[in-house]
Amino acid sequence: MDSSSLLIRSARPEDVHAVYQLIRELAEYERAPQEVSNSPERMLAEGFGREENWFGCAVAELQGEVIGMAIWYFRYSTWKGRCLYLEDFYVKPEHRRAGIGAQMFEYVLAYGKEQQCSRLVWQVLEWNEPAIRFYQKYNSHLDPEWLNGSISLEP
Repeated sequence: MDSSSLLIRSARPEDVHAVYQLIRELAEYERAPQEVSNSPERMLAEGFGREENWFGCAVAELQGEVIGMAIWYFRYSTWKGRCLYLEDFYVKPEHRRAGIGAQMFEYVLAYGKEQQCSRLVWQVLEWNEPAIRFYQKYNSHLDPEWLNGSISLEP
C-alpha cells in the first residue's frame, strides 16, 4: 500500500452508500446481518441533513475508494460528563494490518479530545480477539462486569 494515497477524513454525503456497504460487511463479520434495518437514505437524513446531526463519521479513503469507517456520537455520563461513543469501526479485511485502523482510531481519539470529551467508549464482542488485541495496544480498559441492555422500539 502506498501510504501517501491514504486519506482519513470526515465523511461527506456522497460517501454514505460506501459507508453503508461497510456497515453491512461489519454486520456479516459480527454474524448478525439480519439486524441491520438502517438505510443510506436514513443515514443521509440523520447524519448529514440536520443542523445537529445524530452521528459523526470518518472514512479511510485509498486511491478514491472508501475502505474503512468510524461512526460515533456523543453521550452523557452522570459520572464523567460528555463522552464520545464509538458505535462502529471497520476496515475492509484486505486492508488490515497496514496501520489504517490505528490512523482511524487516532483520528477519533483526537476528535474526542478536541470536543472536550472525558473519554471514548465502545463495545467489542468477546470473541473478536483481533479487535481486543487492537484496543489493548491503547491500554484500553475492557470491563467484563457490565451487561449490555436494549429494547427494540422498531415496529
